[in-house]
Amino acid sequence: MVDNHSADHDTECLRVLGEALNHLSGGFADLPSTQSAENPDALSEILNNVAERMRDNFPYQHPFYLGQMLKPPHPVASLAYALAMAINPNNHAMDGGRASSQMEKEAVRQIARMVGWESALGHLCGGGTIANLEALWVAREVNQHAPVFASSQAHYTHERCCQLLGVPFHSVPCDNSGRMDVQRLEEMLDGSSQATIVVTLGTTGLGVVDPLDQVLELRDRVPCRIHVDAAYGGYFRLAKNLEPATKRQFSLMQEADSIVIDPHKHGLQPYGCGCVLFRDPAVARVYKHDSPYTYFTSDDLHLGEISFECSRPGASAVALWATLQRFPLTVDGEFAQGLESSRTAATLLSDWIDQSPDFVRIVDPELDIVVWSVAADSAKESSMLAERFFHEAAKRNVHLAMLQVPKALAEVARPDLKWDRDTLVCLRACLMKPEHQEWLPRILEVLDSCRRDLFQDRSH
Repeated sequence: MVDNHSADHDTECLRVLGEALNHLSGGFADLPSTQSAENPDALSEILNNVAERMRDNFPYQHPFYLGQMLKPPHPVASLAYALAMAINPNNHAMDGGRASSQMEKEAVRQIARMVGWESALGHLCGGGTIANLEALWVAREVNQHAPVFASSQAHYTHERCCQLLGVPFHSVPCDNSGRMDVQRLEEMLDGSSQATIVVTLGTTGLGVVDPLDQVLELRDRVPCRIHVDAAYGGYFRLAKNLEPATKRQFSLMQEADSIVIDPHKHGLQPYGCGCVLFRDPAVARVYKHDSPYTYFTSDDLHLGEISFECSRPGASAVALWATLQRFPLTVDGEFAQGLESSRTAATLLSDWIDQSPDFVRIVDPELDIVVWSVAADSAKESSMLAERFFHEAAKRNVHLAMLQVPKALAEVARPDLKWDRDTLVCLRACLMKPEHQEWLPRILEVLDSCRRDLFQDRSH
């Protein structure tokens, strides 16, 4: 909704929002009238100052932005969020957010059904960090303070959460593709049946998918608790154009004990909106607490009774619920097709990299993240050239990211390098927007011009 060419569209959306606000107000028509003391004209200067300050940003909303995991919310989510803010419900208790709490339950139920669970326990939260913290906290309580194992490419939040929870954390080496090495995991477990295994379905850096099928087979031999961190990749369960091995991992999500998915990543939601799910609803006992001043107007489940956070924005639930009305979570649906488009864009970018004499891809893209390096004689030179390319592309309004890839992983793709440093600076693109496939020819045109200008004097 911030695109330079969408002023008419934004105006029309605001008209729709105005109509909805009037309809909402009609539901409270029996109350005495109130009048805000704030003059809207007095806000104009402040809001224009805000707009001026906000111009000091990368163009996160534009397809030319391929850097971090910043996917613009869909207009229906933004408008529903703004509409809900007219009341500003709090989804801690039914008393503070009666309608929005019910909408949250319905939305979470749809996400649970997407992963194959009909009777799961779950709720929304501030994001993947809090969602993972809750999952590991529940694991600690039901699994007797058992140690946690996650791959070396898993999100750093898991180790940090374990520090907060006071449970041991172990980093499991990865294989040549950046996935958890399950053989090494089994050796580290050493027959212990008290452990929580974090399986990442879509790592933040490389976008690779851990072998959940192998971890499930390991659980048959060494009973343990499995937590799936699908904060980034979870929605790809709906995509049909994944490689068979990748698709198999998502098809097994329902075998885990807990799952985290972030609607504010691929789910078209504003920040922050994470979701944590538990296969066994009985873990609600872990959350049990008394709040004599909160839960008194309804015998229905108050979401605060099954969440780690207390006050939580009901507007997030309303936005997600509205988005799911527009985009049901179905295979072959419009939402799933958007994911498939992002995946196609990633494969096309990967093909372009493979055809260039100046670049070397680090791993095969499994979802919609692509990571590649610059051809050079040494790791130091390759890293320097990657940084130059990153800045040159940004000057031309195409924004990438950079990623420090450890030598142990990068040298598999780059055995030709002289390793004069421990990490390799690589280029990284997140093609999260469905529009990226359509825009990719223009993006590649810019990247190719950068490549020619920077590397035209190099010999190969």
